[in-house]
Amino acid sequence: MLECCVNILRHIETNRCHKNPMTFKRTLLSSFLVLLLTSCSALDEMLATHTPMPATETPLPTSTIVWFPPSATPTPQLLSTKAPTPEMRPGLSDEIISDDFSNPLDWDVVTSNEASAVMQDNRLSLAVQSQVYMTSLRRDTLLTDYYAELTAQPSLCKGEDSYGVLIRANGGSYYRFALACDGTVRAERVSNSVRLALQKPIPSGDVPPGAPGNVRIGVWVVGSEMRLFLNGRFQFSINDPSFPIGTIGVFVRSAGETAAIVSFSDLVIQEVDYIPPPPATPTP
Repeated sequence: MLECCVNILRHIETNRCHKNPMTFKRTLLSSFLVLLLTSCSALDEMLATHTPMPATETPLPTSTIVWFPPSATPTPQLLSTKAPTPEMRPGLSDEIISDDFSNPLDWDVVTSNEASAVMQDNRLSLAVQSQVYMTSLRRDTLLTDYYAELTAQPSLCKGEDSYGVLIRANGGSYYRFALACDGTVRAERVSNSVRLALQKPIPSGDVPPGAPGNVRIGVWVVGSEMRLFLNGRFQFSINDPSFPIGTIGVFVRSAGETAAIVSFSDLVIQEVDYIPPPPATPTP
């Protein structure tokens, strides 16, 4: 554009030298028009060649916060089915004796300075002084296989004092299931005052820890096997073939320096119709 203006001025100067006014005017007007057109063309060219501004950059999308992400679904596991609990008192049958302890003639009752067995208010109460042992047997009752239950209620008992039931009793020979007031239970065989432990003392949550207390004692007797239950729960089993038949009884023993008193009530005896399976033959 600058070069164009210089050429026009030169052209005007040349025409002035001709000293022709009309020619000079026409030349000046022509030069002005040329200059105007050239300027517009240059402006159009500048506008046409103007580089556009770059487009605004689009912002990157922000991540969405997941406040409660889904938890993984656990794979279900196949659980093994437990074998059913075996019946520990199989073969229970008809009731053969129901004793409410209302007839003193059914039991050995006695009173002395050291011990007493008294039946009163449908209970057979045994009381002994310090270091004294006493039993009471049910008369005219011979039993082989059966299930017997009765309730024991210690009212004065502590430490190693004990009480319980006698099984297959014949005079001074019998099996004895003893509950101690220290919370343990055991089993023994007594033969003519000679005692043999068949089950050493073990703790049991069903044995009343001292007095007062209340416990339901059950004994399942079949052949040479005898199983003890307390409050309907199995405790342990013993095996001994020494005494196959006899009566049932109860006992109390004071092992310390104080007396012991325990009452027994609600005796129920059922038949047991059950044949034990033969012992397994050992594999050579």
